[in-house]
Amino acid sequence: MAEPAEVKRETLMSLEETLKLLLCLHLAASTSELLNFYYITMLRDPVSRYLSEWKHVQRGATWKTALHMCDGRSPTQDELPTCYSGDDWSGVTLKDFMNCQSNLANNRQVRMLADLSLVGCYNMSSMNESQRNHILLSSAMSNLKNMAFYGLTEFQRKTQYLFERTFSLRFISAFTQINSTRAANVDLSEAVRRRIEELNFLDVQLYEYAKDLFLQRFQYTRQREHQEVRLKRREERRWLREQRDQGRPWPSKHKGSGKGDGDVFEKETENELPTTTEDYTSQVALAVLSVCPPGCCCVISFPNDEISKRSAFEKTIPV
Repeated sequence: MAEPAEVKRETLMSLEETLKLLLCLHLAASTSELLNFYYITMLRDPVSRYLSEWKHVQRGATWKTALHMCDGRSPTQDELPTCYSGDDWSGVTLKDFMNCQSNLANNRQVRMLADLSLVGCYNMSSMNESQRNHILLSSAMSNLKNMAFYGLTEFQRKTQYLFERTFSLRFISAFTQINSTRAANVDLSEAVRRRIEELNFLDVQLYEYAKDLFLQRFQYTRQREHQEVRLKRREERRWLREQRDQGRPWPSKHKGSGKGDGDVFEKETENELPTTTEDYTSQVALAVLSVCPPGCCCVISFPNDEISKRSAFEKTIPV
């Protein structure tokens, strides 16, 4: 069982992050006529996410204030029974956590992204389980595909790359891939891992779909960027040849280089990024990404002129 000080410290950290987000959204709302709003989300490996939530609940976290509104009402006690009695589920074992059939940790990412009204919300008797699962998964996949952006926690740098190129901004520092988490430190037997995957079989399918689409989009964006760089260099070389043919002096930075046209310009490396600056949009984005839980749908906003010439999710990108 966690020490009260630890729970208090984590609660304060969460509150601080929430206040940061609310401040950013308040600033955005104050100039709403100048902003575009886009839905984004982050996804996480289902087993790791499940274990992380278990550890969080084990330390005393609850979602008592969550209304779970769907079609204008909250679920009844019969529709959504609680998994524990008392104030919280502190100290719960992984076995007990997995054994609660109404545990909302199961397939949380699919449920958070799907349109629950399509399946009667939390009324499990509205249709058979197989039909319900199919509709939920299809809805989650469709909503994910049509979001302006989504990222994967296991690909932090790729997530940063796609985010920056989707919204035409640069973060002031590189994302850090941290794989040493509480979930990663849980010693699981193969049988327990399979059990968690069974409980989250919809999330597993969603994540495989999301991972495949994410990597397709990353590869496509990288190829398009390289093509744009090649075209730019080609135009620059053409311009230099025209200057030379017309007898005009070359710019001083090209004189005496002793290199051919193809070597005049530096080749951009895989890890080089343009100089970043600390601006309002990057701070809003960083605040949203830092508190947007995997599977949750978050909203982010940018001035209209930031991306007025492009769609947040371009039709040419694999969908």
